[in-house]
Amino acid sequence: MASGLVVLVPILVILFVLNWLYTQVADLPIVDTLPPYYGVPVALVVFAMLVLSVGYLMRTTVGRLFETGLDSAMNRVPLIRILYNASKLAVETALTGTEDLQKPVRLETWPGIRMTAFKTGQTTADGQEVLFMPTAPNITTGFVIEVDPDRIEETGESVEEALTRILSAGFAEDESGIEIAVEEMGGADETDEDAETG
Repeated sequence: MASGLVVLVPILVILFVLNWLYTQVADLPIVDTLPPYYGVPVALVVFAMLVLSVGYLMRTTVGRLFETGLDSAMNRVPLIRILYNASKLAVETALTGTEDLQKPVRLETWPGIRMTAFKTGQTTADGQEVLFMPTAPNITTGFVIEVDPDRIEETGESVEEALTRILSAGFAEDESGIEIAVEEMGGADETDEDAETG
């Protein structure tokens, strides 16, 4: 059951979202005026053209000034500020992928407890390494922390592997796992030797 759900649930979620988007586009008043079976494709083409036009405008100086003004205006409204910043961050994370994240590292936050973080490539004036520690399973939130470089432990894994573990709340850890040094007690060894000689 668990293996089947891991495969099917993401597919069902994608199909549900696509169906919802199609329904929303089909219910637009402008689409109703177009011939049957042509309304939704035409609306999608117009939307794609609009997105490309706005994206091209954002690459110019005027577009950057407009975006700065829009961000400033949105951040002045209490409730809208939260929704705007959260949705913008989610879209940026989804579209940019993991290119902006440096190699993942582990950090011992409390004695015996290690957490996964990502290098940002930035350092503070006093030489502290700036890390981003995302929360599970929502990687768009987390903590920006400054850590002594000596406390950082390299994981030796890719960004995708670390993000998969965080997004799955730790359930997608591979079978290799993490090697743990185990030391046997001296008393146990002596007892085994006595049993063998006896």
